[in-house]
Amino acid sequence: MPVKQLFPTSIYTSSLTSREKSNLNKSLLRETRKIQEIDIEGNKWSAKNYLGGYTSYGSLDHLHKMSPTFADLERILDVHVKKYVKALGLELKRGKIKMDSCWVNVMKPMVHHSLHIHPLSVISGTYYLKVPKKSAGIKFEDPRMVCFMASPKRKNKLHFELMPKEGQFVLFESWLRHEVPANSGTQDRISISFNYNWE
Repeated sequence: MPVKQLFPTSIYTSSLTSREKSNLNKSLLRETRKIQEIDIEGNKWSAKNYLGGYTSYGSLDHLHKMSPTFADLERILDVHVKKYVKALGLELKRGKIKMDSCWVNVMKPMVHHSLHIHPLSVISGTYYLKVPKKSAGIKFEDPRMVCFMASPKRKNKLHFELMPKEGQFVLFESWLRHEVPANSGTQDRISISFNYNWE
């Protein structure tokens, strides 16, 4: 066929094993709720920047260095990040990719997170602790959109929404714009987000 597919955008999805999930999820959920309860600065930050929801992004964003439970999650993710880096063909030379930040998110009903990127990072991702019915997925935007200009409407969608399950995680390059549509369920959607940098 004369048509070639150039410059694909790759994301990586996988799940914790049943054993890993059973060992970690209860502890991660318990710690997330405790962090939300005691994080005064984070709740203030969320009230201004994450209306209706809670995130420790603006206050406690190094949880993998503060909690053995989050450090256990980091060790599991490290294995998958190495595979993803290899699949992307990233040449690290003498450097390495290392988790730089890690924080929790609690999306109450009708809370959303608008389009954004993760500046100064290489790989970003989210681990899903609690995904109730009708809660939102993660929505990725076609990175070519800004260049289409006078292009006619396309049959292929310009957004892709991944609907995660509990115990699943997604990795993507940090420059890829993404959002989380409004949580249309009746329960909190709880996740852990993280960034990996090149050192």
